Amino acid sequence: MATMHVELVSVETPIWAGEAKSIYARTTDGEIGVMPGHAPLLAVLEPGWIVRIERDGDTELTVAVHGGFISVRTDGVSVMAEMAEEASEIDVARARDDLLKAEADMGPDQAAARDRARARLRAVGEDV
Repeated sequence: MATMHVELVSVETPIWAGEAKSIYARTTDGEIGVMPGHAPLLAVLEPGWIVRIERDGDTELTVAVHGGFISVRTDGVSVMAEMAEEASEIDVARARDDLLKAEADMGPDQAAARDRARARLRAVGEDV
């Protein structure tokens, strides 16, 4: 199967780079799936969602992504996130607690906290 080069970085650190069979993300225009040969595009990532990367020769990588962009080019895909957390690094109990606190007081700061908590819970397979 054909592959493409994918890079996922946050403002703080690179998360993963390598060859992938596909990548899935939710943008402000809807969910997209990208495979090798996809048409170029630039899209804003929807807050509160995840990015899934079907890696070549490895397990699927699921990442909670908080803000950013996805760029699809002829030579690969870049996901540039404001913040990103691999599912394996997420404290589920803390994410649930953060979501409850954010939903209890829905001011402007709490909306961002709610979206981050939802992304974390989605990354670990929780229904939100």
